[in-house]
Amino acid sequence: MTSAQPVVDLMWAHWKTKTMLSALELGVFTQLADGPLASGELAGRAGVDDRVADDFFDALVALGLLEKQAGSYANSPASMEYLDPAKQEAYLGGSFLARSPGMADDLTRVLRTGEALGGATTGRDYYASLYAAGSVRSFQRDMTALSIDSARAIAESFPWERYRSLADIGCAEGALSTRVLLRHPHLTATGFDLAPTREGFLAYTEGHGLSGRQTFREGDFFTDDLPRADVIVLGHVLHNWGLEEKRLLLRKAYEALPPGGAVLVYETLIDDERRDNAIGLILSLIMHMEVPQGFDYTGADCTGWMRDCGFTDTRVQHLAGPESMVVGIKPR
Repeated sequence: MTSAQPVVDLMWAHWKTKTMLSALELGVFTQLADGPLASGELAGRAGVDDRVADDFFDALVALGLLEKQAGSYANSPASMEYLDPAKQEAYLGGSFLARSPGMADDLTRVLRTGEALGGATTGRDYYASLYAAGSVRSFQRDMTALSIDSARAIAESFPWERYRSLADIGCAEGALSTRVLLRHPHLTATGFDLAPTREGFLAYTEGHGLSGRQTFREGDFFTDDLPRADVIVLGHVLHNWGLEEKRLLLRKAYEALPPGGAVLVYETLIDDERRDNAIGLILSLIMHMEVPQGFDYTGADCTGWMRDCGFTDTRVQHLAGPESMVVGIKPR
């Protein structure tokens, strides 16, 4: 199948533009015109909430619009020349704002308030609202499209010959487990998700001829035990939740695995230096917009959480586009 990356790249281009527009609206480049500022001081002057400030400013670094050194931010040469209103002859920000009115209103509002849009106070509120609106199938299909390149990479690169079963936690349609089963006939799989996803998962499974090898288990991963399997996959799951929920899910994965079992987490990971993967940082901003307490994280963050739970032999591996996976092994 053809890679989804060209289309996904254009989707992210939209969000890169929104991030720059929000910075213009908040006067970030103007505040830095006289020299570098520490994150807290820049946030105060620009009216950016502390909860989202570092992700926002680091995203601007990754986009080449700011520079960062010793915890302070400064305009990049391009921003200094073209995005500071004082440079009247070269200023380009005015035309961007004039031609894109309202485009970044939602992001700018979250940057100012730190509060998620839509009235949700917890991640559970967000998903309850999403599913109640009858958007389950649409959401599942979106998750398949956004995950498919990573699913193929995982099916090819992970040593599945060492294992017999997997459980895909927060499975949506089951794109990940389906790709793995199609590539490795000796495996069986369980998809674990909330009840409204059952119909879509079973239809996707049947459509790929896997009804005899792949089953669905309804449940809430915060209140129910996770399915037992040799490999537990958490794909695009952890970034929806706060730190304590992230740690809880990794502990529950550890408990559900046999000795020698593996946990596999894949996301649009932020690079450890928080300077290069603009998409990972922008996705974290989107999490702030949609899911209270949600945020993205680095590979180093995730391996640290895994080791705290008892996992060993942790590693980070690039998959496709901006996405990577973190693997941890439960000791024998």
